[in-house]
Order: sequence, then C-alpha cells, then structure tokens
Amino acid sequence: MIDLSVIGAIAKKELRQLSREKRMLFVIFFFPLFLLLIFGYAINLDVKHIQLAVLDFDRTSETRSIVNSLASSEYFDLVGYVKNYNEARHYLNIGKAQLVIVFPEDFTKNLYRKQNSKIQFLIDGVNGNTSGVIYNYSNLATGFVLTRWINENVGTNFARKSLLGVNIESRFWYNPELKSSIFLVPGLIGIIIILTSAITVSLSIVKEKERNTIEQILIAPISPLDFVLGKIIPYSVIALINSLLVVVLGNLVFNVPIKGNILLLLLAVVMYIYSSLSIGVFVSIVANNQLLAFLMVVIISVLPSMILSGFIFPIESMPFVIQLITNLTPAKFFLAIIRGLLLKGIGFEYIWQNYLYLLFYGSAFFAIGFVAYRKSFRLDL
Repeated sequence: MIDLSVIGAIAKKELRQLSREKRMLFVIFFFPLFLLLIFGYAINLDVKHIQLAVLDFDRTSETRSIVNSLASSEYFDLVGYVKNYNEARHYLNIGKAQLVIVFPEDFTKNLYRKQNSKIQFLIDGVNGNTSGVIYNYSNLATGFVLTRWINENVGTNFARKSLLGVNIESRFWYNPELKSSIFLVPGLIGIIIILTSAITVSLSIVKEKERNTIEQILIAPISPLDFVLGKIIPYSVIALINSLLVVVLGNLVFNVPIKGNILLLLLAVVMYIYSSLSIGVFVSIVANNQLLAFLMVVIISVLPSMILSGFIFPIESMPFVIQLITNLTPAKFFLAIIRGLLLKGIGFEYIWQNYLYLLFYGSAFFAIGFVAYRKSFRLDL
C-alpha cells in the first residue's frame, strides 16, 4: 500500500539535499538552456552563403544578370569568375568555391532561338550531405531565375517548354524557410528529459548505496515503492519544468510553432518522463557506483536518443536492421508525437500508438526494476 506521507517525506528530503548541491542545481537548470542555444544557433543544418564561382563561356549581359540574381540571395556568395576548367578545379581544390556554374557558348543565343541550352554545376562533393543540399538549392534557384528571366525576355509559353515542358512550383509545408532550428528544438525536449530524469534519478539512488545509507532505508518502515516514488517525484517536476521552458523559449526565440493541443503535449511529456525515469530506476538497481550508473544511462538511453530516434539523422535512410533497433528507444516515438503536435498540429487519432508505446516501455522497465530490487534485497513489494 502506498503511503503518501512517507513519499512526501522522502521527496522533501531529496529536495533539501538537492538544494544544498549548488553545482547540481546549476547543471540541471543551466544545461537545458545551454543545449537550446547550441542546437538553435551553433548546430545549424541550413546551407547558406554557398561560395559560388562562375565559368562563363557565353560572356553576355544575360548570363551576368542570371549570376547577379543568384548572388543577391543569402544562399550564394559570388567569389569570382574563372577563365577555364583548370582554374575552376583549382577553386574547388583549395576550398575557395563550393559550386562552379558553367555557361556554355551560345547559351543566350539558344535561349532567344527558343532552343534548350544546358547549364553545368561543378560541386565540391567531399561532404556528401552538404553537396546534396547545394545541388538541390542550386537546381531550384537556377530554375526559378531562368524561368523569371525567360518570362521577361523571351515569352511565357517558351518558359514552360524550355524547362522540360513543366511549370514547377515548389512549396515546403510546416517549415517553409527550411530552418534547422524548427526541426531540432522539438527533438531537444527528448534529450533534456533524459538528462534531467534518467541520469539524475539513477545517480541519486546509487549515491545512497555509495554512502551506505541504503541499509538504513531498507530497515526503516518504508516500502521500496514508497522509497522510489519519493526519489523520482522531485526530478519528475524538474524535467517537466525544463521541458515546458524549452517549448516556450523555442517559440519565443526560434519561432517554433505550437500548433497542436496543449493537453496532448503535456500528456506526451509526462509519459516520456515516466519512460525515462523507469530507465533511471532500473540502472540504479543494477549499478553499484555513480560512474557505472552514468555510463549505463548514456549507453542505454542518451546515445540511442540522439542517434537512433530521428533527432538529427532520418530513420528512413538507415539500414533496415538499424530501423528495427530504433524501436527500442522511446525517444523515437516521443519525437514523432512532439513534432507532430508542435509543427503540424495533428490530432490524437494519428499518434495514439506512440502514447501506448511510451506507456508500455515505462511500465516494462519499472516492472523489471522492482523485480530486480526485491531480488537484490529480498524484500516483498
């Protein structure tokens, strides 16, 4: 039977002990803000200010107009014109240019004759991800500039025919400016919850073992369930506060939208805290010192949450076996909920399976933890 007075006393004792550890409080509340700023500003997956060089065999005012239109955007910085392919290769080799656009001879004449004319992109492909983004940006931007130029100088009908007979119009939903912060900040909530719940709870309980105070607790008239609940309640509240703080600051500082139902958002955060705490409780029973507990939590939860949850790397691009392994981390399902609610405003009917998984995951780890607790100390729950 749960004794609320005992749980309250343990929670109060934990809060008092935590209040004396100024460095721990600093880490708990400062680290989420630090992560928010790092992922919001420093870690930026957007590709802007692409270093652009031009190899212009046509040398007409029309090609210069096209280049000036590209260079006037924030995505391209014109670093100069090159005379031949050797000089273009040199620019790419030394990193002076990331992209070289090549205009062939008679490019403008072919356009005025209403004949198709090709443009060549030479891209520094050392960084595969960046080069792919550069190609997509260059292709879209050049197509847009050419279409506008042909409309103004040659004719609307030819503009459609010259671009493979298709009038292309691209629209990006949910993140029209393609800002990486819009994508990263919601996922950051999952990382913060892991850090402020799983790690702190496991270290708090293991610390009792290291100080040999766990024996005094075990012989006291306190059930293991009351002891664990008293331990985790303060850190649950802290994790909830930090999560809501990131949501608010993400909206105010980085313009991350909040389109979905707030109650569903709170429910998702609470259930993910429940799953994260279950990991911390399990680790605290298995580990005998704080160093081992910290390493176990990092391996079991922190690293999978960052690498296998879709936080940064898309799960769809992973091998099939790795995609199956991603189902072992609750962060994957929490991120699906949080991004769906914040960015898309989807309803419960589309994400209810993710809530069930978080409930199942947390309950399973708590059950395993309590079984291990009773077996280790030969106590009845």
